[in-house]
Amino acid sequence: MNDDNHLIETPLSRTELLRGHFLHVVRDTVRLPGGAEATREYVLHPGAVMVIALLDDGRVVLERQFRHPMQAVMIEFPAGKLDEGEDSWVCAQRELLEETGYSAREWAFAGRLAPTVAYSDETIDIWFARGLTLGERQLDDGELLDVFTATPAELRAWCFSGQVIDCKTLIGSMWMQNVQAGEWTLQWKDAAGSPSAGQSVA
Repeated sequence: MNDDNHLIETPLSRTELLRGHFLHVVRDTVRLPGGAEATREYVLHPGAVMVIALLDDGRVVLERQFRHPMQAVMIEFPAGKLDEGEDSWVCAQRELLEETGYSAREWAFAGRLAPTVAYSDETIDIWFARGLTLGERQLDDGELLDVFTATPAELRAWCFSGQVIDCKTLIGSMWMQNVQAGEWTLQWKDAAGSPSAGQSVA
């Protein structure tokens, strides 16, 4: 499992196909392990965060937002793109406050997911937040979304029924279930970055 040389492609050159307000698309020419050349078109992405925000009563904070490519309103965990040079935890705090109005007393980094490995280098850092305080949202111009809460069981049912199809939210629901079952542990820290005593999300 450690010798991947027969799988690895070597980048040779890059052509820029599109640099828009949000998307940056390139075409790379690569050398395959056998020596032949091929092209790979994909989206460059600065990375993003997703926040699984837990209320004291056990409910989670979710959003409903119209996604133009899907032409549908999607149920999602709060999430957002990293600004250039921005720390992942800083981004998670900023996005949670901007989109939902919540700030959190404690945070825990859970892991990272790559939602579209075939055509983008995007990664999404998964953060848990608890000890929530509700304030005012700070939505961007043109950003329209509804914030609501649900129990973890309700979210799992929506994932099973197909009402939730957003990749990061499906993964987030799995993470939450494993943490709450005690299968996976989290290292919590307070808003100043100091370790917290409790490790359970309950």
